Order: sequence, then C-alpha cells, then structure tokens
Amino acid sequence: MIEHWQAIVLALIQGLTEFLPISSSAHLLLPTLLLGWADQGLAFDVAVHFGTLLAVLLYFRRELLRLTIGCGHALEQRQWNDEGREVLFLAVATVPAVLSGLLLNNVMDQLRTVPVVICTTVFFALLLAIADRRASTGVNGVNSLGAALFIGCAQAIAPVPGTSRSGITITAGLLLGLSREAAARFSFLLSIPIIAGAALLKTVDLIEATEPVAWGQLVLGASVAAVSAYLCIALFLALVERLGMMPFVVYRLLLGLLLAGLWWS
Repeated sequence: MIEHWQAIVLALIQGLTEFLPISSSAHLLLPTLLLGWADQGLAFDVAVHFGTLLAVLLYFRRELLRLTIGCGHALEQRQWNDEGREVLFLAVATVPAVLSGLLLNNVMDQLRTVPVVICTTVFFALLLAIADRRASTGVNGVNSLGAALFIGCAQAIAPVPGTSRSGITITAGLLLGLSREAAARFSFLLSIPIIAGAALLKTVDLIEATEPVAWGQLVLGASVAAVSAYLCIALFLALVERLGMMPFVVYRLLLGLLLAGLWWS
C-alpha cells in the first residue's frame, strides 16, 4: 500500500505523461528504481486511468458533441458528411489496438522489463525525430481509411512498454504528413476508446481481486490525474506547432540514458 503523498506523485506522473510523447510506463519506473517504492496496486491503476479518461472527455467535449450530432445527421440523411467520416476513421484506427490487446496482452506483460523500456524509449525517440521532419502545416486531419489504418496499426504496438501510445500515434500522423496539431488532436481523440477499454478491463480484474480498496486514495489519485492531464493536453496543443517534437525527442533520449544508468547500477 502506498502513502497518500506517493499517490499524488504517481497520479501527477500518469496525468502529465499519458498524453505527451514520452512514455508513461518509462516514467512510472523511476519511483521504483530511484526510491524503491512499492507497486501502486491494481485499484490505483484503475483510478488514474479513469482520471485521464475524464480529462480528455472534458477537454474535447465540444468536439465530441459536434461529432455525435454530425453522425446523427449522417445516419438520418443516409449520406456521408465530415463528422461521419471522422468517426469512421477513428473507429478504423481503433480496431488494430483492440485486436492487439486481446491477442497479445500476456506477451506485453512479459515485456515489462527495464531493458525493454530503455530500448523502446530511445528507439521511438529517434523515430519521432525523423517523423517531425515530415510535419506539414497544411494537412489538418486524417483524410483516408488507409491513413487511419496506418495510425491504428502504429497504436497496436503501443502496449510495448516504453513506446508511448500518444508518441507512436503522433509519429505515425507526422510520417503521413499531418501537421503537428492535427496529429496530436487525432491521437488524443483516438485515446478515448483505448483508455476507456483499458480502464474497463482493469476494473473487471479489480472486481475479481481480493485486495483491500482505499477509496479516499483512489479519489485523490483520479482527481490529480484528471487535472494534470487536462492541463497537459491544453498546453501541448497550444504549443506543439511552435515547439515541434525535438524537445520531447531530446527528453526521451535523456530519460533512456537515466534509466540505463539506474538499471546498470
């Protein structure tokens, strides 16, 4: 069982790293490697996932309402519109990750080791650097099923520890020539069904588990994760075109070196 102040720190890490291309799993290793903290437990993991899900739902609430209404009109008129196509692209991009999660869940658990996280943190940093050079300023959204499927297949390997779900999907979008903001926006919308599905599966596991539940700590963790994730999304989208991806590339490389040094020692 972790302390309340540890819950705050871990929830902050989850909230701040869930939507940045820097890998939340790599960062959650740091308290263990540096300070010897115990595992936060399944219940806390569920809570912070629900916190980050709440953040992205709140931030994109107007966008989600627009897509819902537009889809309703498309179904009513039996004719495609922009909102209907966008929802279709998001659905197509979600399928590979669902299949990957169902088929390879146990394999991914076996890959959850420090050496794997170090390698993926560095490798996908370099891939992000390459993709950032292809970023466009004029392509403001996914516009084909092929592009959606490409981003979806990239997301399917996100469960590999150290990869970063947002990082790999933004990288895929940039490789297709999307603008940085468009790639990030599609990545964040695409996270909604994935985070919701992961939280639901973890909730089922939690119901079947027998560990005691500290409800106050769970509410605290979910709240901190939600607030920090919301602020993170807002700041990232506001600054991404100006900053580019190179600060995150450098950060990932330094993080990989730090993890390597800690693991070696």
